[in-house]
Amino acid sequence: MPVAPATESSLMSGAHYMLLSAFGFAVMGALVKIAGAADISLLQIIAVRAAVSIALSLAAIRRAGRHPLGERRGWLLARGVVGFASLTCVYYAVLHLPYAQATLLQYLHPVFTSALAFLILREIPGFPTVACVVLSLLGLLAMVAPAFATDANTLDWVAICAGLAGAFGSGLAYTIVRKLAVTEHPSVIVLYFPMVCLPAATLIGWNDFIWPTWDLWLVLLGVGVFTQVGQIGLTKAMQTDSASRATSLSYVQIIFAALLGLVLFSEIPDIGTIVGGCLIMMGALANMLLHRRDSKS
Repeated sequence: MPVAPATESSLMSGAHYMLLSAFGFAVMGALVKIAGAADISLLQIIAVRAAVSIALSLAAIRRAGRHPLGERRGWLLARGVVGFASLTCVYYAVLHLPYAQATLLQYLHPVFTSALAFLILREIPGFPTVACVVLSLLGLLAMVAPAFATDANTLDWVAICAGLAGAFGSGLAYTIVRKLAVTEHPSVIVLYFPMVCLPAATLIGWNDFIWPTWDLWLVLLGVGVFTQVGQIGLTKAMQTDSASRATSLSYVQIIFAALLGLVLFSEIPDIGTIVGGCLIMMGALANMLLHRRDSKS
């Protein structure tokens, strides 16, 4: 069934869903860090999170009375494959680059999303979206510029290309989600990602899997649950807003991550992180306020 045209309330709803998504992904990342510190392999974390996501998605699909394989199965499978490839590239960059550099590369995805949304969906980003993206990128540069300046002569270009590929893949995945959101239930769209990730991660990383202790099982289950929160929030945001505008708000995940880092890992943000965070929040706020103004005019 086609989605109704966006109204002021639906735009705010889309923003709220994206903020929920950002929080879910930030908590997920913190739990991944805890699991990794306990020597759980990356692919095992991906496999467990995929298994949890499949179970939760199937339960939601059953409650909604929808077919779990959806209607546009080719596009749904493409979303799963692109998502897994993007996730692999992102984590490769995280493993081989300083975290600040990898984060900068990953958060270029709204730029790719805006470009792909224009090419595939014919969505023309308005001034509020452009302003949000520019302010957010300036904020990210404020946070990571010292790292780039220090390591300029020793950059791992393979990892940098992987990070860019991950950002491009994320933008492509978000654009596919926007295309699918017209006809597919959010949980059906989410389902295809773990349906690809689970067998792929298991086949590739089986030799490194270990049996976790009970507390690590809780951490791994938490990764799956908060991944689901992030994915559902993202998909619902795409259903109620344009792809480029909705994903521009995803930058606030960095703010949530900084707060979780302070509380859980005693990581005190430096001045660059504080300045960058302010710019990012200014971008998100400008995006919402300018769209509210435009909807009233």
